[in-house]
Amino acid sequence: MRLLYTILFVFSASLIGCNNPVTKNSVIENPTINLIQTKTKAKLAFKFCKTQHFNTEFCILIDMSLHSGLKRFLVWDFKKDTIVNSFLVGHGCGDNPWNNDFSKENPKFSNTDGSHCSSLGKYKIGERAYSDWGVHVKYVLHGLEPTNSNAFKRFIVFHSWEVISDEEVYPDGTPEGWGCPTISDNSFKIIDPLLKSSAKPVLMWIYK
Repeated sequence: MRLLYTILFVFSASLIGCNNPVTKNSVIENPTINLIQTKTKAKLAFKFCKTQHFNTEFCILIDMSLHSGLKRFLVWDFKKDTIVNSFLVGHGCGDNPWNNDFSKENPKFSNTDGSHCSSLGKYKIGERAYSDWGVHVKYVLHGLEPTNSNAFKRFIVFHSWEVISDEEVYPDGTPEGWGCPTISDNSFKIIDPLLKSSAKPVLMWIYK
């Protein structure tokens, strides 16, 4: 009789577990980088870099179609034809309070000053300068398309931010700022020497 109760208890517990909603700490199958799309973007990026006399060794691709808790900042090596580094990157908070992750799955984009949104499009990574944030280094960004033409006027720059993680935080999102592409301090220390030593402008392409 005791054995029968034990069996019934285990069976009931398994049913309850199956009916429980997925929680924040549950194991979830993360979305992954669409490598086919990324390679397509990389080919277009290489063609652009070649014709516009940009760096043809590498570029930066930021896939905003991915959840912000995943590594969507991609350093693409043109010679190896592959991703050589990937980092978390923050986007603009828009109408939401900054330093949260309210738009981690569906960010808004805008080229309007004061929107606190990121802007899609190709950027020329420009001057290296002092930043009040992160490791105190920033790169000025020049928008090259109608969708990001106000980047310089909006003070949209590439910099690090100490609140951003080195590792993926999915299903949480990456903290959101006022539109700048921001990565962790340690990630910035990896990309900074590449940008600093580049004899030609480096392309950053933010797309969705």
